[in-house]
Amino acid sequence: MSTNLKFKVASRSPFFVTLRQRVDAYFTDQGLSPHANGAMWVKVLFYLVGYVLLYSLILSNLFGIWTMLGLAIGLGVFAAGIGFNVSHDALHGAFSSRPWVNRLFGNSFYLLGANPYVWKITHNVVHHTYTNIPGHDEDIEIAPGLIRLDAQEPLRSWHRYQHLYTMPLYSLASLSWVFRKDYIKFFKSHIGHHKSPMHPRREYVNLFLGKALYYGFFLLLPMLLLDVAWWQVGLGFLAMHLAEGLVLGVVFQLAHVVEGTMFPLPDGSGNMTDAWAVHQLRTTANFAPRSRLAAFVCGGLNRQIEHHLFPKVCHIHYPALTAIVRNTAHEFGLPYLENQSFGTALASHFRILQAMGRPA
Repeated sequence: MSTNLKFKVASRSPFFVTLRQRVDAYFTDQGLSPHANGAMWVKVLFYLVGYVLLYSLILSNLFGIWTMLGLAIGLGVFAAGIGFNVSHDALHGAFSSRPWVNRLFGNSFYLLGANPYVWKITHNVVHHTYTNIPGHDEDIEIAPGLIRLDAQEPLRSWHRYQHLYTMPLYSLASLSWVFRKDYIKFFKSHIGHHKSPMHPRREYVNLFLGKALYYGFFLLLPMLLLDVAWWQVGLGFLAMHLAEGLVLGVVFQLAHVVEGTMFPLPDGSGNMTDAWAVHQLRTTANFAPRSRLAAFVCGGLNRQIEHHLFPKVCHIHYPALTAIVRNTAHEFGLPYLENQSFGTALASHFRILQAMGRPA
């Protein structure tokens, strides 16, 4: 496979030119900024205040061990909510027109135990450019060898059961971030086939200092302050991250690994069949687009099509853009993939796992 991928020249595929004009016209006609509005600030306060409150209640030592375990699980869910609703928009530069505001709220990613600088390389650059392209988009490589999502991968005997064991593996996603993934990605020379940049010296400091502070606040401090055994702190930490990882892992998979989404390969010269925007339509799907609960929890990631096409637009505006994007896609004879509920998307994902676990 060629390491230098080239998408079809956008000017030869007028879909995105037309779509951008219509989306720009929407914001102009409505007199709106594409960045955060009052409703977005309410969401930010809800998740950040809820996170701090849960953490404070755990450290208060006012509750029994089972109540603290429940609080830890809730803290993990709120951490995922911060990732979806606060960090994600800010790291894409979608939260505000002011870069310092995006940097400030992008640093909320440290609350998940993850590094925002590494995320911006692996997600903003690599995943958003090479979405679902095997060998390039490492975001679809969840436990390589254990989970088979690409028909080009070798089929192993255990893959026939992958639809049964993937959920526990998804639950490990945030633990991998905290202890493994960020370090590996930071020091790799390439992510997929994308050459890693020369990291500024301050990012070395941020990586190790951020991790040390996280370990201190979520492992060392509870051991010092709580009237519980060290292993009980460890179990609470594990429960928090299993909940966080499951929410993060499942939401991501339902956007890119469901029936209808493609995993296209370049030709021998590294040329992709489609223009970049059309590629996004073929590799991305929405789920539960009419659910206010899904929108509030997932930070617009249930509308991944709109997000991939307009990553610098705050997700609070995605519901208004949905009809524009869907109608324009249909006008140009392009797919617009949707699962109407979380349940139907999850069932579709399981069918993909089952299909990829069997011989073609």
